[in-house]
Amino acid sequence: MLGDGPTPKHAQLREILRDIACNELLPGSPVPSERELAQRYGVSRLTVREAVGQLVAEGLLRRVRGKGTFTTRPRVDAQLHLASFTEEMRRRGMRPETVLLQATEQAPPPEVATSLGLRRDQRAHHLHRLRKADGAPMAVERGWYHAGLLPGLLRQDLSDSLYTLLARVYDVHLERGTQTVLAEGADAATAALLDVRPGSPVLVFHRVSTARGRPVEDMTSWYRGDLYQVTMQLDRNPDGSGDHRHTGGNR
Repeated sequence: MLGDGPTPKHAQLREILRDIACNELLPGSPVPSERELAQRYGVSRLTVREAVGQLVAEGLLRRVRGKGTFTTRPRVDAQLHLASFTEEMRRRGMRPETVLLQATEQAPPPEVATSLGLRRDQRAHHLHRLRKADGAPMAVERGWYHAGLLPGLLRQDLSDSLYTLLARVYDVHLERGTQTVLAEGADAATAALLDVRPGSPVLVFHRVSTARGRPVEDMTSWYRGDLYQVTMQLDRNPDGSGDHRHTGGNR
């Protein structure tokens, strides 16, 4: 039961829940329901709703429609460089997982054919994958790969680091990339895969990567905005000197 002192009960409950979320529950764990909390602490469900709502606003908790309220997971902070998603997650002590949703060979869209240096009649490998970290959906990827440089790619194990596979099997080492980053709301299909509500913020990375000066990969990735952030180093060089090639994302 909560005390009847000068501190409002919703504020008392908020601090109790803050302590539970930070010190007792693992990231991504469910929080007791409003009914359970109201009974446990002898308050109204309106008081519970207000306390939980404040912690949601702070980003400590998140509500998932139809499922309940959960503690948030810390965001993965990515510093832009050309690296494997699998290796990056392992370096951070997280367990990476890849779900292959589709792997086909087909004619790419005209803009992709141009970026990969293909003729309009040439085909490319198309991979649609879901990337997870510690069991949580992190990103949805749709990538096109130069079939002439990567024969038989679709017969390989595509559930691990693709960059490691390209280096080991094809001696293709992706060295540079040109990347665009933007923010948008998740469409219904992407939201379902990422386990978020439609319209939730996602970071979109579009990159074309090269090996030995030849384009190999045209990739678009949608990362959950609540689990992923990007840090980059910025230098002020008014004369244009210096190296400002921030390439990357994680595969």
